[in-house]
Amino acid sequence: MTEMLDSANVDALAAQLHGGVTQPSDADYDEVRALYNAMIDKRPALIARCADVDDVVAAVNFGRENGLDIAIRGGGHNGGGLGSVDDGLMIDLSGLKGVEVDADARTATIAGGCLLREVDAATGEHGLATPVGFIGSTGAGGLMLGGGIGHLTRGYGLSIDNILGAELVLADGSVVNADENEKPDLFWAIRGGGGNFGVATKIRAQLHPVSTVVAGPMFWPLDKAADVLRWYREFILNAPEELGGWFAFLSVPPAPPFPDELHLQKVAAIVWCWTGPEDGADEALAEARAQEGLLMDGVAPVPFAAFNGAFDAIYPAGDQWYWRADFVETIPEEAIEKHVEFAPFGTRTSAP
Repeated sequence: MTEMLDSANVDALAAQLHGGVTQPSDADYDEVRALYNAMIDKRPALIARCADVDDVVAAVNFGRENGLDIAIRGGGHNGGGLGSVDDGLMIDLSGLKGVEVDADARTATIAGGCLLREVDAATGEHGLATPVGFIGSTGAGGLMLGGGIGHLTRGYGLSIDNILGAELVLADGSVVNADENEKPDLFWAIRGGGGNFGVATKIRAQLHPVSTVVAGPMFWPLDKAADVLRWYREFILNAPEELGGWFAFLSVPPAPPFPDELHLQKVAAIVWCWTGPEDGADEALAEARAQEGLLMDGVAPVPFAAFNGAFDAIYPAGDQWYWRADFVETIPEEAIEKHVEFAPFGTRTSAP
């Protein structure tokens, strides 16, 4: 802990930062170190709350010079708690804010501490969007550099596919730009090569013409889940790329706009997002609406930025959760059977 650090060195770091430092002895230490997943409880020796790239440089240099393990926190959503470290240095990027949109070039430059909802809001003002995740409170940097699956993925790829370049602070404290022309090997590395190549203080992303979408959930009773999932696995393979849809088991939130008779009911759901011309949505979703047992059709025109944060309240900070993920080429019968078997025990509920 900080007792092992030279207090003069810590004071010197604090004097350099436009943000500040937080130590275990500070009253707000537990609040500042908290991660989104309440199952993860790590205690950094020091937290550098960075306000700009110079702060990040100073923090990286301090960690290196003092032999500290370093973790980088953006939004803090990482399921395994990789945004923090016991007895090391957490570099907190949440103070690095700002999204610069070049509407003509259809690009955005995203500061390292931005959340997805901030990216969506800034790009949405121009009728543009980049593929990001489903939860608006997620840190943009961690999600984009880690892959990033969202409503726009079928049409525009993963978040990582849309990274055009990044400003990075390397382990030696130098600040570099990585794109297809400058440091192309590093650019390759941050687009799927793994981790720990540097601290991304800015990310440049490709934008696409996405404004109002036709989107929302459809619900079916659990006893129809297997049939709906079998239909979905065949349908989605050949659906237009303008149509995204993810399958889930949910407990219906006990609040509007959900009908009273469905509140807290466990359901099978598909959450759709159509980015094509509005008048084409009905045809694209006709098969879905024809699936037997449809309880609710919540699909309607909505601004993409609003829709992309519609499920934030279902995943509040402080939840205790464990996620695993995999890439599969098909959904086998055994997987359908297991999903249906455990659906009554794994659904979520929260007021929106």
